[in-house]
Amino acid sequence: MDIQVSLLLTGNELMNGDIIDTNSIMFAEQLNNIGLSIHKKTTIGDDSEQLCSEIVQLSQSADLLIINGGLGPTIDDLTSPALAQACGVDLHLEPQAHLHLKKWAEKRKTILNEPNLKQAYLPKGCKIIANATGSAVGFSMTLGKCLILCTPGVPSELAQMLKDEIIPNLQQHFPEVTKPSIYRLQTFGVGESTLQAMIDDNLPNWSKDLTIGFRAAMPLLEVKLAPLNSQGVKALASSQQGLNQLLGDHILHIGECDKTTIAEYVVPLLTKSAQKITVAESCTGGLIASQITAIAGSSAVFEAGYVTYSNDMKTKMLNVPSTTLTNHGAVSEATVLAMAKGALEKSNADYAIAVSGIAGPDGGTPDKPTGSVWIAWGTKETLQAKYHYIPLARRQFQQVVAARGLDLIRRMLINSKERPNYERCS
Repeated sequence: MDIQVSLLLTGNELMNGDIIDTNSIMFAEQLNNIGLSIHKKTTIGDDSEQLCSEIVQLSQSADLLIINGGLGPTIDDLTSPALAQACGVDLHLEPQAHLHLKKWAEKRKTILNEPNLKQAYLPKGCKIIANATGSAVGFSMTLGKCLILCTPGVPSELAQMLKDEIIPNLQQHFPEVTKPSIYRLQTFGVGESTLQAMIDDNLPNWSKDLTIGFRAAMPLLEVKLAPLNSQGVKALASSQQGLNQLLGDHILHIGECDKTTIAEYVVPLLTKSAQKITVAESCTGGLIASQITAIAGSSAVFEAGYVTYSNDMKTKMLNVPSTTLTNHGAVSEATVLAMAKGALEKSNADYAIAVSGIAGPDGGTPDKPTGSVWIAWGTKETLQAKYHYIPLARRQFQQVVAARGLDLIRRMLINSKERPNYERCS
């Protein structure tokens, strides 16, 4: 059975380009995971009559209509009154929503004012969808044969509600929809075009009944295999095996995954082995340390990091010899090895990452162009360093440098014998 799904996004800020629509991507991914696809997406501004008209029109052709945004406390949040008008019911102070607001205010030690209270006036007869993090609950109504879900526009709130409430409820409401046989890999170190070329060269008999898709989320890449039919399902197992062998230790995770940095893989490995890591950063400005400490429990594996942006601080904080900096420069093998050694001595950690490079857009030379970086990694006994050339914009350059440094440590921790693709390309 083909369930017709429509998505209605609301807000002048979307129409004006003041914010980027990431929520529709979130909806599409989560719905696809359970076998539902969005057939129509509409975006309109903060106009109550237009919103009401659109709800009525979409509900006539859709089995499921998801309305995103317009649940907040301000005068331009119009979803509740528009839906009430479309369904021919009144707004009323909904007890569950009111209790949720009171608890929300108590937790933050704030007074529940009239604008906030507006979020508890919902269409009569609606069912509440819990919001564990925000002030506005979601809610659902039925108009004709169409199930209508109203959801908050704040991405972090929406993500939690999709996981905890919306997706499980939809699976119950549409039991005839089966979860597709999708195989996912989270990878690092191989770009989309390179991977496609690798597949073309090494897996020439790829089934036409099995699609492969790539979703880049700098600096990680998700690879997705999706059967088109029963023949694709049969081909899935052998294609999985071939892809796994082809990618090897470039694979970070198999299956659905919400990790966004390689630090999220490194910290558990260090925790398991009861070892610590330190970092000595120049061109990344503390990004590696930030990614490590963003993870709960990282204090067990990380005690100190060093951001030594200037040559003077490299010497003062990490004991990098001034002669090394004079003779070889800040962006050099000798310097990053000295930085890593100094960080290990100062912190008494087991592993170190040290980076020094030219993030740009200025500062490059013919010998060391913008995008040049030396990365050192390892233990006191195994320290090594490699030159990498990463010709990207400044912020992307820093993200990739941080990811490569962490990945090199990850590979040490899993005893990988493979040479990463990015070393061959640098």
